[in-house]
Amino acid sequence: MKEKIASFAALSVLALSVITGCSSAPTEAKEKKEEQPIIIQGPMPIEAEKFAGKLEHVKEETSGSFVFYKGTLDGYPVIVTKTGKGMENTAAATAVAIEKYNPIAIINQGTSGGHDPELNVFDIVLGERTVNLGSLKTGNLADEEGIEPTAWKPMDLMASEGSAGEDPNAEKIRYFDGDEDLLAAAKAVKDMYKKGKVVEGTIGSADVWNNEVDRIQWFHEKYGTSVEEMEGASAAQIAGAYEVPFLGIRVLSNNKTNGGAYNPDTAAANQEYVFEVVKEYISEMK
Repeated sequence: MKEKIASFAALSVLALSVITGCSSAPTEAKEKKEEQPIIIQGPMPIEAEKFAGKLEHVKEETSGSFVFYKGTLDGYPVIVTKTGKGMENTAAATAVAIEKYNPIAIINQGTSGGHDPELNVFDIVLGERTVNLGSLKTGNLADEEGIEPTAWKPMDLMASEGSAGEDPNAEKIRYFDGDEDLLAAAKAVKDMYKKGKVVEGTIGSADVWNNEVDRIQWFHEKYGTSVEEMEGASAAQIAGAYEVPFLGIRVLSNNKTNGGAYNPDTAAANQEYVFEVVKEYISEMK
């Protein structure tokens, strides 16, 4: 009888260990997922280092010319990336960050120039969508027939794997949508920002600095752009390729359409707001 009881007890312990092992697997997977950091990108020191200074337990790492400030915010891992200016720098920095750190989300933030005359310096645009303003196809004009930039067509480089010049589907605008959860977190804290208004809009990006008001208005009318900068669309494209949630958040540092003069203090203001966005996003995950 004692042997039967002992055998039953042993089987019970074994069964319990199996059940415990199975039930711990989802917990371990959840913990592993929660360890994925949030990446915050800023092109220049003025657009990245303020945020990095708000993190705890910061360690600095570099890869190529890119700087990664690894720390925590409310106990959650956050990495600030100083990408450098421009589309190529940002695309490379985004790919390196994804491969190196396996982030759960990416926020590209910094300053921008206004395209919408209704927006003022210190206003913030949440990138409901982001678009590449430098991917264009010119018309067919012969020698001495001039240049017609307003006749240039958008070129969707992701339309096909063939020649974009031969694919009629490539002559359309490619928008990269902002992640819904990141956007929800940004909207949830927008009333905390007191230096301007926070709106949803379209962020345009290109390795071109537009100062011609007529051209700015052309992009605003044709592409629906709220602001322009030189990084966001490339980060959105790479994040999309890896299926990493992405959102662009840009503050107006100037606006030539309504005479808004450049103010460098906008960079710090934007980082303060994005800090609150990240805190909200982390609280929602927890």
